[in-house]
Amino acid sequence: MREMLEGGELDVLTGDYLAELTMLILGRDRMKDPALGYAKTFLRQVEDCLGLAMDRHVTLVANAGGLNPAGLAEKLRAVAEQLGLRPKIAYVTGDDLLERAAELGLGAPLTANAYLGAWGIAECLQAGADIVVTGRVTDAALVAGPAAAHFGWAADDYDALAGAVVAGHVIECGTQATGGNFAFFTEIADLGRPGFPIAELRRDGSSVITKHPGTGGAVTVDTVAAQLVYEIQGARYAGPDVTARLDSIRLSAAGPDRVRIDNVRGEAPPPTAKVSLNTLDGFRNEMTFVLTGLEIEAKAELTRKQLESWLPTRPAELEWSLARLDRPDADTEERASALLRCVVRDPDPNRVGRAFSAVAVELALASYPGFTLTSPPGNGAPYGVFTPGYVPADAVRHTAVLPDGAVVRIGAPRATRDLLELAEPELPDPLEATGSETLPLGTIALARSGDKGGNANVGVWVRTDAQWRWLAHTLTVDALRTLLPEAAELPITRTVLPNLRALNFVIHGLLGKGVAYQARFDPQAKGLGEWLRSRHVEIPTELL
Repeated sequence: MREMLEGGELDVLTGDYLAELTMLILGRDRMKDPALGYAKTFLRQVEDCLGLAMDRHVTLVANAGGLNPAGLAEKLRAVAEQLGLRPKIAYVTGDDLLERAAELGLGAPLTANAYLGAWGIAECLQAGADIVVTGRVTDAALVAGPAAAHFGWAADDYDALAGAVVAGHVIECGTQATGGNFAFFTEIADLGRPGFPIAELRRDGSSVITKHPGTGGAVTVDTVAAQLVYEIQGARYAGPDVTARLDSIRLSAAGPDRVRIDNVRGEAPPPTAKVSLNTLDGFRNEMTFVLTGLEIEAKAELTRKQLESWLPTRPAELEWSLARLDRPDADTEERASALLRCVVRDPDPNRVGRAFSAVAVELALASYPGFTLTSPPGNGAPYGVFTPGYVPADAVRHTAVLPDGAVVRIGAPRATRDLLELAEPELPDPLEATGSETLPLGTIALARSGDKGGNANVGVWVRTDAQWRWLAHTLTVDALRTLLPEAAELPITRTVLPNLRALNFVIHGLLGKGVAYQARFDPQAKGLGEWLRSRHVEIPTELL
């Protein structure tokens, strides 16, 4: 926060504090103390930077209210009073549906929060707020709300709103838009500490993505494209205010560390509101065995048989995975070793606590040669499951509480549009290659991947029209199944985004019940794109 306030000009400083897993963590906080449920980090940052923000006339807009925006607003007033400052503080609420979960058909979750849109934030800003904190809003609403307030947009200014939503999506993950997690990272001269991205918004909804002068990282067409394909589901990017058409986006360089986003088209939002549901599902634990040298498979089989037969009670779920990281005639012990992991889950914490992990340790003198573990025995920990829910948009009581305490109810969208599947756009003519080389896909292709509940997405794009003619016809769903065997039996959806020379794949069910449940090696699929880029394919010689 201080870096952004001191580094250059800003009108609004936004902050996205809420991920799917964060909501589960905040829900557990609230179980311990009903006064909690907000992101305490934001409170500490404001204590450090409030005076600076007010001196520079920068408005703060953050979703750090989590499950308790009113409680965070109260804490902020106390901090401001201690600092001798009098900011106008407002908050947005109405996303929390927990008390009505049963009547809305959402079951009995730990948390149930509808994704709110931009208009509550806009209402607070139009009332003169210096700080606006919210509960669960869409990440992009933190940008679209200030833009709608500043430009006076109407609810049906769909193209402008969609442009702001796209800009918000680009900057929501901070330095992922300025070189962080970028596939061609070796091209960036200074990645020691990337600067945070800034969206300069225009009245028509177009924007320029940039960063403060003198900061590290880079803003290029590719770093922006990398964030655009991150954690998306298809060509329609739905929100509570507008559905942005990602297939309409046009990117262009607008100077050093400046990328223009324009041509974004918007449609009326869907008639339902998405709800983030987190449920405590039980307790989990895991132990990892190190298997070194010869007969790795036999050592793994002995460990499985011994552990399962020694357990006093078998947990409800018991999963084994063997990572063959070993290699023959290795020059270090680590390179001669494989990892055997056992993950257990059960509603009863005792079955996955010391009753499980102590047994793993007790094998030490009675099992395979070279027995060792990566950790001592420990107790199990609770885990949750994320699922999306949907309710009619008018069932959400979106509310803005203004600095003077006035309460303003934000109505549901007057016009809505069902999310229908788009026909696949016409593909370019295939590239007629005269020769090829077997090389990693990532020799010419970039990628970014992530998680959406139990699904994983991976976006892949290239830089030239010739490369696009090859990629669009080569990287089919069947090809992806071959390149990523873990996804071979799962449903996969492919979306073509010609303006970005990109393909987006959603692999349904790869992450099971979500990150808090998942025992997969990469539970949030953050490395999935890099795995794909490392797989070998036949690349036409003229594209290299």
